[in-house]
Amino acid sequence: MKIVIGIGGASGSVYARLLLDKLMDLQEHEVSYVMSDNAEVNWQLENPQHSIQNYPFRRYAKNDFTAPFASGSAKYDAMIVCPCSAGFLGRVANGISDDLMTRAADVMLKERKKLVLVFRESPFNLIHIENMKKVTLAGGIICPAIPSFYSKPETMDQLIATVSNRALELIGIDTKSFKWGESI
Repeated sequence: MKIVIGIGGASGSVYARLLLDKLMDLQEHEVSYVMSDNAEVNWQLENPQHSIQNYPFRRYAKNDFTAPFASGSAKYDAMIVCPCSAGFLGRVANGISDDLMTRAADVMLKERKKLVLVFRESPFNLIHIENMKKVTLAGGIICPAIPSFYSKPETMDQLIATVSNRALELIGIDTKSFKWGESI
């Protein structure tokens, strides 16, 4: 599977870190990623022991429109934006492709590919809800960064993984993690 990860500027880069860790462990997929300016800042604040440069995936600059996933002809299968800010959600919902991440999201929607937005904002206002509705009607999936407790997570990373693994499951990747009614 060819996947692009967009790391947005909302707080919650720890979700992106665990998502990238899981993809690195699986080693089955072609992964590329792009980060916003605010994502860079939040990564440093929230993941001080984990350098983004340690990941083996191809990174593209936020304004590099020559990136393969800026075009439907590259045939990427899915995109996850994690974390997704309210601003990013609004731009995608309204068709504003002003950087590589928003262009890639637009490509996923127009090509009818999987687009998962791990929305990291709370509480939701009506503008957020209307933008979620627009993206959903266009074929995207809103996956709020709301952890679950069914698996009885014992660490912060295990709790966070209930969201990051769920995002991967939504694009069709078996994370071999907790599933309701099954023991893992």
